[in-house]
Amino acid sequence: MGEGFWTRKAAAAAGCVFVGLILAGAPAQAQSTSASAPVAASSPNLAPGFSHRPAASTLLVVPPDLELFSISAGGVTEPRADWTSAAQRHFREALHARRKAFGSRFKELTARELDEFAELSALHGAVADAVLLHHVMGGVRRLPTKPGGLEWSMGEAVAPLREKTGADYALFISIRDSYASAERKAAMVAMALLGVGLTGGFQQGYASLVDLRDGRLVWFNALRRATGDLREPGSAEETLDALLQAFPAAR
Repeated sequence: MGEGFWTRKAAAAAGCVFVGLILAGAPAQAQSTSASAPVAASSPNLAPGFSHRPAASTLLVVPPDLELFSISAGGVTEPRADWTSAAQRHFREALHARRKAFGSRFKELTARELDEFAELSALHGAVADAVLLHHVMGGVRRLPTKPGGLEWSMGEAVAPLREKTGADYALFISIRDSYASAERKAAMVAMALLGVGLTGGFQQGYASLVDLRDGRLVWFNALRRATGDLREPGSAEETLDALLQAFPAAR
């Protein structure tokens, strides 16, 4: 795996710990800040008090943060720029096909504009890692101050994005996907004959709906599986559908 990848992962891990410590000691956001229906959410994917996006609200779709990797025979993971480029193209097309599902008030942040908010994208990754660890996986990892509900926030860091776009909510998507090379697949077969199991590719992704008025994550979904292929249009669309399952409608 490339040095740049491990540098980003180390930074994200540090950010995850930092965010987790902050959020562990922070009080829950006041529910009065949300314009959504005040009924309690029945789904662990929804923040308390949130059920849908108001019809008049504007949704901003942030360009997905995608990176694809190849696994060598020895298990070394290397980034593949060509695969990543193809995945980004397929995801853009799949997102465009869902425009009606996103509602009539819909905006997209361009890749050039995203450069201005690179730190915000990294922050989302750190918060999403914390949500996966402490909320989705839960158990002994669950934070004492967050016993059950989706109560996580990116804080005031989202304010510049709201000021620039005028959007009320932002959809963030992040996926890391790896695929066994032909040599890796051969090694997996050979080792299986010896009773030794080798892992193949793995897909992990997050999708978050963030309220840009206060930074709260009002909806979150995670995808962790050994299937899926972002290199092909149909499979990329299936991955997006899985990530956006039960995405809050605008009404």
